[in-house]
Amino acid sequence: MFARKTYKSDSFSNRAGKATSKSKRSFRDHATTAKRTEAVKSKKPESPPVGSTLTSAIITLCIGPEQRLFAAHEDVLSASPFFSAALRGQFLESHSKRINLPEEIPEIFSSVLEYLYKGDYYPRLLHNKRRNNWELEDAAENNGGRGVIESTVHHLATGEPLLKDTMLYCAAERYGLDELKRLALRKQGLQSGIQCSTILASARYAYSNTPDNDSKLRSHYLALIIRSRSTFKRSGTMQMEMEGGGKLFFDLFVAMCNHMDDISAITKSPR
Repeated sequence: MFARKTYKSDSFSNRAGKATSKSKRSFRDHATTAKRTEAVKSKKPESPPVGSTLTSAIITLCIGPEQRLFAAHEDVLSASPFFSAALRGQFLESHSKRINLPEEIPEIFSSVLEYLYKGDYYPRLLHNKRRNNWELEDAAENNGGRGVIESTVHHLATGEPLLKDTMLYCAAERYGLDELKRLALRKQGLQSGIQCSTILASARYAYSNTPDNDSKLRSHYLALIIRSRSTFKRSGTMQMEMEGGGKLFFDLFVAMCNHMDDISAITKSPR
């Protein structure tokens, strides 16, 4: 999913160098260990415990305009408030136990299901104990050497490639999966070598599919553009996007003003 190649132009890089240590554990394993040191909380987990017996009814899900079929256990889907409501009859076809989601993207929904069952989606987020940081599992090593995994998914409605983690974040917003939102945002922060046009298209998608009070994904894109401003100001795509306007660019203007004010305050402060 996360492309390793770096484009020669019109791209940015904000990722640290790849570690070579094999001493790793998954995001889910790390979270489980941390929870053992805390008091037991009453909040219901978003995904079933590993190794649990899944005996609930099988639900068929019809996804996308091509009506691709998926199957999942009712108990697993019920971890999502959206599907819990659907299974109570709002969207469920009573005779066939079938949920239709014609607007959803099959590649994205597949990763949502993987998260609900496993607590993560491929490529997994791994903790490198030697370096004490988080990184994505090596696609070439864990994909049988069949090449890297693309970081984008083609979006039919726009005809553009969009960052998969952004689309997953927005899906998690729809389905009420806050931990998946956090995980998707964390993985997106590990990407590098993404074209400006893909970043801007993904930012537009984020603005169209998150509420106005979203303080995570939207802020991520604003900060990213500001940090990589030297690249974006040379981008023809950025110029066309700004000429087209939209709330993204008003927010960007406000964020850049705040950034300049912060710099001004630091330079004026007594040493």
